[in-house]
Amino acid sequence: MFNRLVERIFPARASTQTWMILTLLLVVGIAVAAVGLYITFVLRSEVKVAYQQTMSQQTAQVASIIESETDPVRRLERMETLSRFGDIRITVIDGAQILDVDTGAVVQDPSIRSVPELQFGENEDFRYTQRREDGKLIYFSALRQLDSGLIIRVAQPRPMLFVLIDRLQYTLIVAMIMALLLAVFGSWIAAQRVTQPLQSIRNSAKAIAEGKLDEEIFVDSRAAEFQDLAKSLNLMSDTFKEKIDELQKMAHLQNEFIGNVSHEVRNPIFAVGGYLEALASASLSEDKRKFYAEKGLTNLERLNNLFSDLIEIARLEYREDLIKPKVFELSELLDDVYDVVHAKAEEKGLDLIVEHPQILVRADRSRIRQVLINLTDNAIAYSDEGTVRCRYRRHLDKVRIEVVDSGRGIPEEHLERIFERFHRVDPDRSRKSGGTGLGLSIVKQILAAHGENIHVESTVGRGTRFWFELAWEPGEAEAESA
Repeated sequence: MFNRLVERIFPARASTQTWMILTLLLVVGIAVAAVGLYITFVLRSEVKVAYQQTMSQQTAQVASIIESETDPVRRLERMETLSRFGDIRITVIDGAQILDVDTGAVVQDPSIRSVPELQFGENEDFRYTQRREDGKLIYFSALRQLDSGLIIRVAQPRPMLFVLIDRLQYTLIVAMIMALLLAVFGSWIAAQRVTQPLQSIRNSAKAIAEGKLDEEIFVDSRAAEFQDLAKSLNLMSDTFKEKIDELQKMAHLQNEFIGNVSHEVRNPIFAVGGYLEALASASLSEDKRKFYAEKGLTNLERLNNLFSDLIEIARLEYREDLIKPKVFELSELLDDVYDVVHAKAEEKGLDLIVEHPQILVRADRSRIRQVLINLTDNAIAYSDEGTVRCRYRRHLDKVRIEVVDSGRGIPEEHLERIFERFHRVDPDRSRKSGGTGLGLSIVKQILAAHGENIHVESTVGRGTRFWFELAWEPGEAEAESA
């Protein structure tokens, strides 16, 4: 039963506004109830006890004054004086005599002895009671003087202190009710100021969850916490959007890559299959058989180069430790590259020019060799006449290396994509030359692993220039002069 009551008052799921109002009502309600109970029971009881003690002291003082007068007339005068100035009514019982201020004489009224305040116990010498007389609440205190045998009773109407306490109690009750109502109203306003930004954030987050990534979270609040929260959520949303765009782009590139790989692999496999099938024919002449065998081997070599390049790209992407920079002489590397590609340049009637100034760089020699061979070989493949030049010069703490050709150039629409995998400016020429379409992509990966970028500029009909930079390493002579 108690659990059900708690669940009804505090549901398992409710709005923040409901929780704030319920919490404030609970706190203020407890405070109001505590104050009300204190006023009703504790404060009134304490005032009553204090007033009873006051009347006891007052009665003792009156008894002391009256007891000092033995003459009844003088005693009565004293009683009248005290009654007039103290706003009290005094009754003195001396054996059978009863002196009452109201009558101003000795009265014989035996019924007066039966009132509650005069019913003393055996060891009791003070009595305190209250009762209504003529519609008014009267407080009585009676003192029995054991030495003289006198009984002095003091009667006093309800004092103004009690009236003020009653008024204070009613005022506090009204004030507490008003405080409770104001607390409800204030909590509603405060909850509105809290829940409105939260609702705005919730709606925006819901829209983002539904895929509306351009939705910006805006809160109309001066609270710094909500402003910071909205800013953080917007930054998080922008980050998610960038990540999602990047993932979508990667997925697109992956699909395109898989399609390109399957296309590039399928062609040589079909070609090899066709040539092998032709070789199985018994009617082939020796020249034809040799021709088909050479074609099959060429396609197998192309397929092998393709897989080698793909493996190389994968290794460069996922194994940064494959790059092992060392200091080496750049001119010696250029001589090595010249030995590899000059035959192809001579075959096409091109002038291959390699500059030989001595300079030291820090990089992975074998990888930079691969970069230069790819760039130079690519320049030769796309140049029909003129020159292919490889040059370099120091630029601050870097060495800029350039491969320049006077070939046909690259159209502007291809410049941004030439480093993509399998992208070819002239697909037919590239396949005829045995290219895989991965050379420039490998170049970009190797230089990225060195922390460098590859740059290109080209003019159609006039040629192309590729360049990149490597870290310069001062030689012994340069170090001494520095």
